[in-house]
Amino acid sequence: MSLLLALTIAFTVTTGVYLTLSRDLFRCIVGLAVLSSAVNLIVFAAGRFGPLQPPIVAADAGRLAAMAANPLPQALVLTAIVIGFALLCFALALGARLWTQGGGDTDHLRQAEPPPHDPVKPPVLD
Repeated sequence: MSLLLALTIAFTVTTGVYLTLSRDLFRCIVGLAVLSSAVNLIVFAAGRFGPLQPPIVAADAGRLAAMAANPLPQALVLTAIVIGFALLCFALALGARLWTQGGGDTDHLRQAEPPPHDPVKPPVLD
């Protein structure tokens, strides 16, 4: 099970990086969403995999050390899903605005940058 999850995470990260490095603006945004899902899988896999039984404790049980459920990774993944969705919505709005101004090719976005000698642009450190 953990090997299959590790391979799934590796495939998802590879796909996300490949799409993010694309020249097409829409593919970059989809790559961000895939990378967000990969990070969610990594955080969820960071919590140990327990048994499939729900964490029900008997009334006469004195110790809770045998509990296998860890709610922290689940809460972190839920928070990361919300943050990833907000990032995706912002990226889609920004991408739609950039699409209307200059097209979908990300190389054309460099033409909108100020020239190197412009005082607004920070100097390039070699």
